Order: sequence, then structure tokens, then C-alpha cells
Amino acid sequence: MRVKGALNKKPLRNKTQCIIMVQLWKVKKSVELYGIDRWGAGYFDVNEEGNLVVKPNQTAEHGADLKKIVDQLVAEGDRLPIVLRFPQILEDRVKILNECFRQAIKEAEYGASYKGVFPVKVNQNKDVVQRLLTIGEDYDYGIEVGSKPELAAAMGLKFKHDALFICNGYKDDDFITSALYASAIGRTVVIVVDAVQEVFRIISLSKKYKIKPLIGIRCKLYSRGSGKWVSSGGEVGKFGLTSGQILDCIETLRENDLLEQLKMLHFHIGSQITEIRRVRKAVIEAARVYSKVKQTGIDIRYLNVGGGLGVDYDGSRTPSDSSVNYSIQEYANTVVYTIKDICNEEAVDVPNIVTESGRAVAAYHSLMVSNVRGKISMDYEVDEVDPGEDSPKVVRDLYEVWRDLTAKNYVESFHYALEMKNDMVSLFNLGHLSLRDKAVAERYFWASCKKALKFARVHKDTLEDFDELSKQMAHKYVFNFSVFQSFADYWAIGQLFPIIPIHRLDERPTEYATLVDITCDSDGKVDKFIDIWDVKDKIELHKLRENDPYYLAVCMLGAYQDTIGDYHNLFGAEREAHVEIYDDGSWDIIKKIDGDDIANVLGYASYDKRGLVNNMTRSIKEAVDANKVTNAMGKRILSRYKKDLESYTYLKQN
Repeated sequence: MRVKGALNKKPLRNKTQCIIMVQLWKVKKSVELYGIDRWGAGYFDVNEEGNLVVKPNQTAEHGADLKKIVDQLVAEGDRLPIVLRFPQILEDRVKILNECFRQAIKEAEYGASYKGVFPVKVNQNKDVVQRLLTIGEDYDYGIEVGSKPELAAAMGLKFKHDALFICNGYKDDDFITSALYASAIGRTVVIVVDAVQEVFRIISLSKKYKIKPLIGIRCKLYSRGSGKWVSSGGEVGKFGLTSGQILDCIETLRENDLLEQLKMLHFHIGSQITEIRRVRKAVIEAARVYSKVKQTGIDIRYLNVGGGLGVDYDGSRTPSDSSVNYSIQEYANTVVYTIKDICNEEAVDVPNIVTESGRAVAAYHSLMVSNVRGKISMDYEVDEVDPGEDSPKVVRDLYEVWRDLTAKNYVESFHYALEMKNDMVSLFNLGHLSLRDKAVAERYFWASCKKALKFARVHKDTLEDFDELSKQMAHKYVFNFSVFQSFADYWAIGQLFPIIPIHRLDERPTEYATLVDITCDSDGKVDKFIDIWDVKDKIELHKLRENDPYYLAVCMLGAYQDTIGDYHNLFGAEREAHVEIYDDGSWDIIKKIDGDDIANVLGYASYDKRGLVNNMTRSIKEAVDANKVTNAMGKRILSRYKKDLESYTYLKQN
């Protein structure tokens, strides 16, 4: 069903116009607060209704209302969390990447071409990979694989035979044989030698099957990337050949009449390179290697600069771990001009340029939306009535601190409250304070903290104690998801992702909060959030309203997060919906994919659904025979159990 979008209307007048102007101001403040215009790359915006909007490309005037998409999915019976994919963004990213290199090649008068490939490891989802290959046909966009399963998947996909089919990673005979067969049926396969011993197996199997593949060599550079993946490059990196090993490999190929098949030199200095100068340094070194090899008369045609083209997750445009200090055009210019300069110095022809840029292509196209189930708070309400002389002294003291705390004495009052809290804990542990008195004392303590923190924020107090108090007082919003499944890179390496409400963005958020997931794990939390200047330890959210769902989106999840998530607590893969957006902002849900049900994830842990049901049936029969439950109750229990096995692993909305 195609859903109509909200087109821009004529300006409103008088009182209504004033209301809209106020609303737009609030929307703009939300855009600024959450950094949407900084990290969104033109794909995200907020409409007049205060809802997050997703656009199909960077130049689109209108976009799809994310809140309305979610409302429709929920109305159709879909449960949250749900991953939303926007395939048109993939198309736009492929176009931007290729056009940036075309522009750089044209301006530099570079005498060769550019061919991009998508590294399947970034997102192995079939719909994603096939869409990229299909929309990339005009650019001869190819594919890169790094394992036997990825190779098998790629061999079964449709894409142009002129597009590069690059085989990286450690290889056994089966891997190499399959790559040779792919070459035999007309694919432009390049088998890259990532380890010395691989060249001997390639030669042996090539002779055995009488198939001559195109061959590449991965160079181990001294140059390294930057950011969280810096250790994946450099002279002690996991993959690649040293200068001496490259020369040995060339000689081995020459001795076996396969030197004419050596067509590519490849390097990779790590994912998400945050600094453009690191890119330039690596390209200089690699271009020197290429030139020296070329000068020996070997017909190297491709210089594959690998991956590393990053995306700006936090919108700061800096070399921080969650950002990059360059654009795609600047990256393309750096690669093209640097290679040309070195080749001119070395008096060799420039190579065709290959990149394995996956993150920059896939990251923006998907996001996850789920609901907040409630909050955990230290925001205690207190009674203004004096607790009385009969109350323990520590209770009366904390009451008086709260009562008398003002803008002039909030610092010393807060410190005194801390002392009283310590006294309260000691008295309780010694048995001198009842549980009820302890509860009353705690309420006055946290009420005093809340009051002091309010004054500290007004005075912009930078005292370290108040920074820590602010973290402690932040609400914990219970978000219906698993951090280990949905965006595992946050938990594993501290990668930040934009998180934002998808509605109520025309309202000022008044709550400072962190997020906790629904796993039984203390690591199941999000307490680091993007910010243009720093990393925030809490996020501004809206006050929860009874019987009014509150939805958050975690954006830019299209790279790596789909397949590196794990099944901690047996929370499974989320449901998916693929959305097509039209010029007027209307949209269609073109595909839905069910998430894991409980039986599925139990199967991953070797539980058999039929066996579980049989065992449960026997247990119920024994309970009925022992008069523990009635026969009718037993039937209801079994029916419920079967229904649970077929249900989504995540929690229902309240």
C-alpha cells in the first residue's frame, strides 16, 4: 500500500502561522541537539509534525515519515524491534562513490579508470548485496569475498562479468578451486595472494584444472590507518607479503609461466580511517611498490587501495574514532592525485584504481527502531512535612538539608548530604536504623541531590562531583532491544551510533537518560552518545507518557552490525521491513522479513522443538495425574508453551 507523504504547504497566516513558526523553531533545535544535519549526510530530516524523516538520496526534497512507517507496521501486527532498510540510499551511495572518482580522474587527467567492489563482509544480506550489484552495473561495480561461504554466495549472484570478483582472505584448495571455476565461466576473478604459501597452491591447482586465473598480491605496508582498526595494518598486520616475499612470489610465478596473470597489487590499512593524511601516506607507499614492480616489465593493471573509507557517525568532521576529517570527494582526489604524482615521478603508466569501500556504501541504508518500555529513576518524590522529633537524627538531618538547600548553598549542602548518606548506611548495617527509616532517608538524600543538580546546571557548575552526580541521576530508559544483537560494535569496541527519537521532535526533551537493554547482563546498556565536541554520557529524551509509545531509532547500522550480533540471552535477529520512497514523500513497504522466533534461537543451541514439546507434554500429564493441575489447565499450559515457541524473542509493547 502506498502511503501519501506530507508535501510542503503554502505559508499559513496570523495565529496559526505563529504556532507553526514556534513549532519549526523547536524542530530546528532538535535537529541541532541530535546533530541530524551533521551526521545525517542529507538522508535524515525532521518534518513539521516533529517526526524523523528519511530521504532516498541527498538531493531529495521530500522523505518518508519514520513514525508513520512504524505506526503502519505495528497496526499490521509487526512487533518491535524492527530493522528498516532503505535500498534507494544504497543506490545513492554507489552513485556518489563512483561519480567522485570519475570527477577526480577527469580533473587530474588521469590516464586510467576506477572500479569499485563491495566487500561482502560489510553486509552479507542477499537483498543488500544483490541490490548493490544490480544498481552498480553502469559502473561495472563488483564484489569482494574473504571466505568460502562468501565465495559461494557471490558465485550464485547476478552481476556483470566485466565487474571485478576479488578473492581475499586465507584460502585452502577448495576455496581456490571454486575461484578457478568462477573464472572459467567468465567472471573476472582475481585471486589475491594474502600469504606466501597460497601462491604454490594457486599454481598447482591452475595446472591441474588448466585454468589460468588473474592473480593479485597483497602488500604489507609500513603505513597504518587510524582509529579503532589501526592495528589491522602495518608491518605486523595479519595479511600481506613483505617486499622480499613479493619478489619471491613474482619469481615463482615467472618460473611457472603465470607471471602474465599477475594483474593486481592490493593493500588494506584498516577500516574507518579517520584521517585523510593516513590515506595519502599509505597510497604513496603502495604507489611506489606498484611503480617498482611495473618497471620490471610486469603488466600490473590494477592498484587496489582496499577499504577504509570512513563515515562520520558523530557529525564532528574530525579524526575522532567515530568520525572522519574528509569527504568522499576529498578521499577520491587524494587517491587519484597521489597515485598520478608517484607514477609520473617513476615514469610508469598509472594503474586502474580499485577500492573495497563497504562501510561508506552500506552504513546509512538501515536503522533499527524499538520502543521504550519504562524507566529506572532516582527521581524520588518527598513529603514536605517534617518527619518529627521521633525520627532518627540522620533522617531529620537529611530532611533539613533538602528543605534548606538553595542556589546560594547548594555545593556545601550537597557535600553534607553525602556525609549523611554514609552515616545512614553505617547505622543501617549496624542494626540501628529500620528499613522504613532507611527508605525515608534515601528519599530525602536523592531529593537533595536533584535539587542541588538543578542549581549546578543553572550556574553551569563544572565541579567534578556534579558531573558524577549527573550520571547517577540520569534516568535509565528500558529500551526493547539487545545491544549484543542490534549493534554489537558499541559493546565490543565502543563504536558510537546516532540514537534519536523518531517523534516528538517538536517538543523540548527534558529528561537526561542512558539506555539499558532487556538482556540479563550489566553490559547491556548504552551510556555513550555522539556529540560534536565530545562523547556524551547521557542523552536528552522526552518524558514518557502513559499509554503513548515512545520510539527511538539507532541509525547507520548498515555496515557490519547485521552479522556480527550475537544471541546473548537468546535474543534473536530482528524483523525487517524494506521501504521504497517516492518523490512526493510517499512510500511503500516492499518487503518484510520475519525475525527469529524462540524455537529458531533454541535450535541454534541444539534444542529440538519437537523434543521440547514432547517433554513438556509428559510433564503436564504427570502434573494432571498427580492432581497438581486440572486437565483443562494442562491443555492451556501446553497451548501457551507452543505459542511461546513460535513467538518473537523480544518483549511485547505494554
